[in-house]
Amino acid sequence: MTMMKTFVAGAAMLIAAAQVTPALAQESSYKPGTVWEVGRIDVLPGQFENYMDWLATSWKKIQELGKTEGVVVNYHVLATNNPRAGEPDLVLVVEYKDYQTTAQQEAMRKKVNALLSQDDRQAVAASGERGKMREQLGSTEYQELILK
Repeated sequence: MTMMKTFVAGAAMLIAAAQVTPALAQESSYKPGTVWEVGRIDVLPGQFENYMDWLATSWKKIQELGKTEGVVVNYHVLATNNPRAGEPDLVLVVEYKDYQTTAQQEAMRKKVNALLSQDDRQAVAASGERGKMREQLGSTEYQELILK
């Protein structure tokens, strides 16, 4: 009789588990998509055309290299219409195919340096020089959630 009770109790547990399983196995209503990096830039007085020149040359070359390498999906430069205090003049948006590993980031950095004929020290110095044209107000990273 004890063996029968154990069997019945075990069968009841299996039935209960089977009833819960479909809810746990239900697919999500979304799937992860591309990764978006959004940089906020305050262009300093009298530097708008100079900064746009840099974006149209070096920055664009870097994004196009990213597209060629299959890392960047698309990129945009957006101007803020009538910015209020604390809001950026420009928003730089780069859509990436996915997150990159540290090794992938390092490989891409080397390709960018080769493209711009610079080394790491020169890249840091060039970024410092752009500080005369703009103030970086920060950046945010987003991941698209694609609804099914």
